[in-house]
Amino acid sequence: MSLSPAAARKRTPAISTFQGGFEPATLFDFKELTMNTKFRAALSPLSAATLTLCLAVSPIAVKAQTVPKHTIENLQQAYQQQWVKEFGPLATEPQAPLAKLLSTLPHSDRDADYDTLSSREGLASITTANVTRPAPLAAIISTDVQLNGRRIPVRIYCPESHAARNVLFFIHGGGHLSGSVTVYDPIARRLALATGDTVVAVDYRRAPEAPYPAGLHDARAALLKVYQILNQHQIAFQPHLTLVGDSGGGAFSATIAQDLQTTKPGFISKLVLIYPSLDYTMSWPSLMENGKGKLLDKNKIAWYFDQYFQHNEDRRAVSPLYRPIAADFPPTLLFSGGLDPLRDEDFAFVARLKQQHARVNHVHFPDIVHAFLMIENLVPDQANQVYHDIADFVADAPQTPLKTPAHDPDPLANP
Repeated sequence: MSLSPAAARKRTPAISTFQGGFEPATLFDFKELTMNTKFRAALSPLSAATLTLCLAVSPIAVKAQTVPKHTIENLQQAYQQQWVKEFGPLATEPQAPLAKLLSTLPHSDRDADYDTLSSREGLASITTANVTRPAPLAAIISTDVQLNGRRIPVRIYCPESHAARNVLFFIHGGGHLSGSVTVYDPIARRLALATGDTVVAVDYRRAPEAPYPAGLHDARAALLKVYQILNQHQIAFQPHLTLVGDSGGGAFSATIAQDLQTTKPGFISKLVLIYPSLDYTMSWPSLMENGKGKLLDKNKIAWYFDQYFQHNEDRRAVSPLYRPIAADFPPTLLFSGGLDPLRDEDFAFVARLKQQHARVNHVHFPDIVHAFLMIENLVPDQANQVYHDIADFVADAPQTPLKTPAHDPDPLANP
């Protein structure tokens, strides 16, 4: 059944591609488009050159210090206000299957008692119950990277074709503690099937057994050896690397992209952040708004971070949100959810990328919680869109806005 424009605007996400400076008063000129029965949003028509090329800007000098919080707050507020003006509320009620799951979750203000084993088993259990195992791949290879006498396990997912493919390097989530390559296996498979590219997933060390920065170092080391890994297994590839990070893996991915933006510019061709954790200070309003009964509680986040940071680290200094971003930061696709405690920091990171003239596509689902790829069967449309959008992004389709097929005229083009 087709949705009315008003209903569709409330229930489906918006995607935007931004090129140019950040001016809050005139941030975007959007035009709504339809694709099949889904309503999306894209930039109004621009010249072909502007659509295919990022605005030419000189790389900024990357400074060591972090960006002040008030500066980021101003950018974030301006961007959120413009988003609300164009598309409606940041958060809306979840659809029935998800709402039913959320109704079973505890909403008590009493602090829960968390432990490592239960946390890991819980994430594995909810994923097994709510994600159907994807179709088989041509090959899945378990191997490892040797680093200073220590091995870092990785898993390679090969699509059917033997032709040289682009490479996706996947860093799983789970609060730096709960996830694993095994738990996130369905997502890695779906990425390979959706894109047709080779996916390499790293099984980094986890807290509390291996606190900061062990997991981050593992992920970075494996990423830098990804082509060597593929060569060792005689897997043909194209040297076009997309780094994909989910939740806590998004924190690792954004941090690594920041580290390499000046030391190895161009090594990461593109960056995909799926509801990423980007601010370890836990200082944004959405943590209170969505911090209870929305699948991921703020108290659980605080516990995760306490397990990860065990030596009084400066959490702000190591948060990707506050670290330097250069103009040649990798083109980025970021997914966020309206019911996610991390929503505001995700909007803030997008606003920072826009300010620095980095190319960024932002897909926001107002009616979705954190980690919704782990409950895919309850939100199949949104999950399918994530994989579809990633495939388009990797294949360079997002160089231009999402377009309505020629045979499907846009009823909103001339309202």
